Amino acid sequence: MIEISIHLEDGLLRSCFINGHAKAGPRGKDIVCAAVSTLAKTAWQVLSIRKGVTVLGEAAERGEFSLEVTACKSQEAFLAGISAFLMEGFESVAREYPENCRVTVVKA
Repeated sequence: MIEISIHLEDGLLRSCFINGHAKAGPRGKDIVCAAVSTLAKTAWQVLSIRKGVTVLGEAAERGEFSLEVTACKSQEAFLAGISAFLMEGFESVAREYPENCRVTVVKA
């Protein structure tokens, strides 16, 4: 099971922690892992190249990913879009594969 914990503050992504393995297919061919990984890595890449946004985190081992975001006031609309995209993407995977992926949202 992949456990995704998303922390929002005023609707904006502040952190995301992903842990576990979906076990929905053989290693390297697991569609659930591929979907979650692609969403997380794309969000990381888009956030990391945006001026006024700082992103920290790591993927220390297979099955682990963490992301922490801070943004200046002028980038909040951009961050809101990324937050909505990531939330919908993760929740879509969890709806389609509930036995392999779970999303928890923490709102501050």
